[in-house]
Amino acid sequence: MGSDSTGLKSDWSNRLDALRQQETDLKRSIADLQATYNRLTQDQFQKIQADIGRMVQQGTADLEQRKRNLQKEIETLERRQERIQAEMRTTFAGASQDLAVRVQGFKDYLVGSLQDLAVAADQLDITPAARSTPASRIDARDGSAADARFESGAERSAPRPSPRRAAAESSAQPAFASNAFQDQTERIRSLLDQYRMRPDYYGPLWQLRRTFEPIHAERVSNWFFAQGGRGAVKSMGSRLQNVLVASSALSILHALYGNRLRTLVLSNSPERLGEWRRGLQDCLGISRADFGTGQGVMLFDAPEPLAQRADRISADNGLPFIVVDEAESVISLALLQFPLWLAFAPDPMNPVAEYDY
Repeated sequence: MGSDSTGLKSDWSNRLDALRQQETDLKRSIADLQATYNRLTQDQFQKIQADIGRMVQQGTADLEQRKRNLQKEIETLERRQERIQAEMRTTFAGASQDLAVRVQGFKDYLVGSLQDLAVAADQLDITPAARSTPASRIDARDGSAADARFESGAERSAPRPSPRRAAAESSAQPAFASNAFQDQTERIRSLLDQYRMRPDYYGPLWQLRRTFEPIHAERVSNWFFAQGGRGAVKSMGSRLQNVLVASSALSILHALYGNRLRTLVLSNSPERLGEWRRGLQDCLGISRADFGTGQGVMLFDAPEPLAQRADRISADNGLPFIVVDEAESVISLALLQFPLWLAFAPDPMNPVAEYDY
């Protein structure tokens, strides 16, 4: 009995030792597996981090390369834009626009001239006229000096007026600087003040509709009162400003003399005459119907037909008002016989050969 109990104890002891050994082996295996897992996890994490790092670096490098390429393309486009703008300024704006302006001016002049020719053909007088001698032409570059030289020469070279014309001139000749015309003087000053301080942009036809500055009023006032309505004034530097000055003088004269007034504009090219037509229409609110051989404004590119037309207007008790563009370098003596003429003389200190409207 004792031996059986001893053997049983020994058997359980062996089993316990085996279980303890098995437990120890399992713990060791678990520890090994945990270590392996940790190592694999760490390796995988490091590998993922390395892959992500490489992807980020590669993506950043690609983006930087694309950025550099885009910057190069932008610089190329900017240079191309600058070149195109320079070509537009020198070619399109300088040549094409100038050509368009000239073509439009010539078109306006041609249409108006054809209409004038049709009216003239309807009113053609077939009675032979006396043969007139060509008028001499003198330099009009200097407005004040030209006035002094023209006075004596005009008296000697101007043709003798007909009795009909002499009677018309003696009945109503402008004399703005004379004390006998105090009413006219006050009316002119009143209109100049109105144009300058109370502009009416929607006024009646033949009334100035544009902003009138003191410098414009000074030019017109000097032309009326210092030059007696006949003389050259210094150009304003642009045809637009000259048209404004001439329009103000025309508006005042129309207010004084009504439909008797006939304006004759002289310039040496159809393009400039087209600009004068558009400028007068814009400043005075008139239309194309107001231009023509028998209308309020007539355009001429040569002084001889202008002088003949002005002479016929005077003979019919009309009042010709002659406007000479700055581009006219000389003035015909035949124009100086008429009581109203306004010439624009280039500024000798700042000569301008050409300017746009």
